[in-house]
Amino acid sequence: MYERSSVAELAESLRSELNRYSVGGKLPSSRALVERYRVSPVTVSRALARLAAEGLVVTRPGAGVFRAEPRRSGPEQAGDTSWQEVALSAGAAEETVPRSVDASGVLVSLTAPPTGVIELNGGYLHTSLQPERAMAAALARAGRRPGAWGRPPMEGLTELRDWFAREIGGGLTAADVLVTAGGQSALTTALRALAPPGAPVLVESPTYPGLLAIARASGCRPVPVPADAEGVRPELLAAAFEATGARVFVCQPLFQNPTGAVLSAGRRAEVRRIARAAGAFVVEDDYARSLAHEDAGQLPAPLAADDPDGVVVHVRSLTKATSPSLRVGALSARGPVLDRLRAIQVVDSFFVPRPLQEAALELVGAPAWPRHLRAVAAELRHRREVLAGAVRSALPGLTLPHLPSGGYQLWARLPEGSDEAGFVAAALRAGVAVAPGRPYFCAEPPGPHVRLSFAGVAGPAELTEGVRRLASAVASLPG
Repeated sequence: MYERSSVAELAESLRSELNRYSVGGKLPSSRALVERYRVSPVTVSRALARLAAEGLVVTRPGAGVFRAEPRRSGPEQAGDTSWQEVALSAGAAEETVPRSVDASGVLVSLTAPPTGVIELNGGYLHTSLQPERAMAAALARAGRRPGAWGRPPMEGLTELRDWFAREIGGGLTAADVLVTAGGQSALTTALRALAPPGAPVLVESPTYPGLLAIARASGCRPVPVPADAEGVRPELLAAAFEATGARVFVCQPLFQNPTGAVLSAGRRAEVRRIARAAGAFVVEDDYARSLAHEDAGQLPAPLAADDPDGVVVHVRSLTKATSPSLRVGALSARGPVLDRLRAIQVVDSFFVPRPLQEAALELVGAPAWPRHLRAVAAELRHRREVLAGAVRSALPGLTLPHLPSGGYQLWARLPEGSDEAGFVAAALRAGVAVAPGRPYFCAEPPGPHVRLSFAGVAGPAELTEGVRRLASAVASLPG
């Protein structure tokens, strides 16, 4: 059972039993609750914290937990927030591209579904795949380092920047790298630095919804460039630069999200050449390099590794291969653009907390790190095969145009004319959460799709059960 499920269930049980105690009455000790419900002390602590946040119990250190005074239910005067509609829309008429903040596509993979729902919509490794012991040991060692709680250099720890530079290759050094608070933060910094409000930004189609959200929230206009099994199509990229005058193209050349495509060798140099001719930057989001599957073979080097002219701004992160909470990433660039990237980041966040940087440095330098990556590579390959086999067997109407050799998702096309939203809703009713395809397109999609993640579940058995539930959901749909 997931830990958050245990916490929710224990909190519900305790909530239903509160009437047994008088106001101010003492609840059983944490040890007694551990024994009664057969859960961990951490689960008990978090369940009681949840009740305390709801105002149902009061915790008194050294004394115990007591039932709280009931909250008064008298009428409260509602505020009038209607004025905010005017304030939030003020100036929109003058903006070339009115800014909007739509996080719905991102929330699909971040919001925890109800208890019992199988998560095929997640964007991170399940806790069973995370290097929890190695991260805990790294954090403990980092905390003992002299100066671990002091202010770090604004660009990041030199040793950590040097590690990222070596990972990217191409002769980059620590001086070419900025440490960021994960990949999303790095992408935000890059777009703010390179594309002024109102500017067009070229993106692969389909692409990661978080990127589209960043662009729109910055007042930029995302413009789709179609991609196929070999990545973005160079002739269409060149045409898009010419038609829009864009100065930025954002792409994921390795295990693209959501399709899993890898930019082919023949197109890699073309993409750089086309961008250079247009006087534009390529923002390379190398989010999944550490999520290569066991059968991926030799990976192509990052675009930034063969870029002496500074066309490529490279984004890298440790988060996907570790934990959602280890938000440590990097931006690398050559030339004057690095000064602008640094200025934007400093204004936004000052710097990434030093203890987190120290822990990341300890983690990637430990013998457990390569072992973890090998274990993840083997398990992701196995899960990909299990999920793909189950889909082909139980859901023949879904098409899998490409089986990726890296990343954590399958991109499935629904039968022509299918109701994508209806499919997603029916799946949730059947007890499985999937990501709808519509948020991955910034223009009209060519057809209905769903993204199925195989990294966020407890194991292969849940993948098989999830597909079984999907099949029952399909059977319940009209027509």
